Amino acid sequence: MVTLSVIPATLGLGVMFGLSGIGSVYGLVIAGNAVVGAIRKKPETFGVTLVLSALPSTQGLYGFVGYIIFSPFMSSGMDLYRAMLVLVAGIALGAVNLVSAIKMGQICASGITSIGQGYPVFGNTLVLAAFPEFYAILALVSVILMSQLIH
Repeated sequence: MVTLSVIPATLGLGVMFGLSGIGSVYGLVIAGNAVVGAIRKKPETFGVTLVLSALPSTQGLYGFVGYIIFSPFMSSGMDLYRAMLVLVAGIALGAVNLVSAIKMGQICASGITSIGQGYPVFGNTLVLAAFPEFYAILALVSVILMSQLIH
């Protein structure tokens, strides 16, 4: 028999992966738009600007990893405690990844624009992009630790 507690857990998995993916898409588009502008001015910058524009994709991967970690706990008879734990983990990871990917895309876009204007700021931009990435990694580690509470 399927219990109603599976509903919040299913929502948690959806939010976990969905918000992470949405954040990555927005971050990639923000940075990708900057690449198009930069290569119109300096086509030779495509390689370095491409690297920077791809950085916001990692948050989507973190959401997928969280999904993989929590999927085995899904069952038709799971109790409410486990279901709510999956929901809370999904909201936490999804929200952090959503915001960090968008902000990372903005940081990368600024660096890409500067590179297109001739400024050598690839390394600086990479370091600055690591700050929102750190919080995405921290959220993933937190969710991994939360998964240990289910056992």
